[in-house]
Amino acid sequence: MSRSPLRWWRRQKRLRVMLIAAAAVALLQQQVLWHRPPRLLELRQASASSGPAALSLRFSRPMQPSSVASDSQLQPSLPFSIQGEGNPLLLLPAVGSRIEEPLQLRLEGRDQRGLALPPQRWFWDPRPDLLAVVPVPGGEQVRLRTAEGAWVPLTPIWPAIPQTVALGDGSGLGVVSRDLQGGHRVWKLDLKRRHLAQRSSELAPAQAGELEPFSSESFVFANLSSNINGDLLVQAAAQAPGRELPQEEVVLWERNGSRRRLELDPRGPIALVPQGGALVVPEADGLALRSLPPLPERRQLLPGSRDLSSFCPVAGRALLSRHWPDFRRSLELVEPAQAPRTLWLGSEALLASACSRGGERVWALLLDGIERPELTLLALSRGGGERRQRLEGWELEPGTGLSYDPTTDRLLLALRPLQGSEPALGSSRAEPQAALIDATSLELTLLKGPVRQVSWLSPG
Repeated sequence: MSRSPLRWWRRQKRLRVMLIAAAAVALLQQQVLWHRPPRLLELRQASASSGPAALSLRFSRPMQPSSVASDSQLQPSLPFSIQGEGNPLLLLPAVGSRIEEPLQLRLEGRDQRGLALPPQRWFWDPRPDLLAVVPVPGGEQVRLRTAEGAWVPLTPIWPAIPQTVALGDGSGLGVVSRDLQGGHRVWKLDLKRRHLAQRSSELAPAQAGELEPFSSESFVFANLSSNINGDLLVQAAAQAPGRELPQEEVVLWERNGSRRRLELDPRGPIALVPQGGALVVPEADGLALRSLPPLPERRQLLPGSRDLSSFCPVAGRALLSRHWPDFRRSLELVEPAQAPRTLWLGSEALLASACSRGGERVWALLLDGIERPELTLLALSRGGGERRQRLEGWELEPGTGLSYDPTTDRLLLALRPLQGSEPALGSSRAEPQAALIDATSLELTLLKGPVRQVSWLSPG
């Protein structure tokens, strides 16, 4: 039977009407979306290599950076810049700014169509938390110091805690504990911190979460390192049977929980490069910079008798301690594609160092003398400036270092009152204390309470 021409025409008409309606709906939706104001999709702390802190801003549409910069405000009033081409953007407080309290951000601006972002108000505390290993009845415990000066427990009590390492993304803490028999175990502690909130009352310091063991096995020794991805490098050796030497292993415990065994033959502690993708390995003929999987295998060697002292925030920059045949020491700055640059050379012992940005400012702790050791803080600037501040009556707690916080422009370290080689009969050895040093004036402030180690925990 042949199809009716009238029925065919009616079907075609209905199809045309449906297509026109669909096109109209799509056009209407497009017009609605086009006239919808931009929205803030994500606000998060970002790593800052060129200033005290950074915020990453992601929007539903590309924004006008100049509009966001001119219309937004930080309180207390703080100069800042907006970097990026539209989406995402980066908010950077000016270099040299000190952040002494939480900031209030009023975020405004226009997208590239000229439509205004609905005003946003956020509270932001980019300052790091201060963590310490504290002696307590029964052993030692990792604690956090609150703004009021109280120490809040984060971990169980162990007989001893030889090392703690804050994960580079601020998500947790790597811990090495030691039992009464001298066995070491490795743990990862998850930490939750609210450093961004829409109400000031919702800001909160780090709080302890799950404590995860690396292994049920006990080690002869263990050394930890972390990077900005939140990976934890575990370098440990298990007790071998009989008189065999302990078998060392190096495992990258990644942020997502996976583990990757690395085939390395180090001659000392390995350190992850903070920016990720590589690690520094002491080898028999010098310091080697090696890439991490899944990147193609790459090895760069810096020959000579050198130790890694500290990393700088800008990628590719680090401070090295060099040992000379005449027993002198030097502090060197290494930068990409350049020979190491000597910043200081002397006969004093170089105990620890820290730097800002790409090495524009450098601090070093020097020790001179044997019978009556003198501890000195050396401050260097890229322009050649040098200042010295004697820390009279103090010594650096063995096994600890020097850490710099760019948000408050302060140095953190653990100092012990200087005593003779043997304490007086009937008296105990003085306990070390956490100390803060103004990185510009070099003024020393001591915090109450004994500590074994101190470190900063970055918000992210």
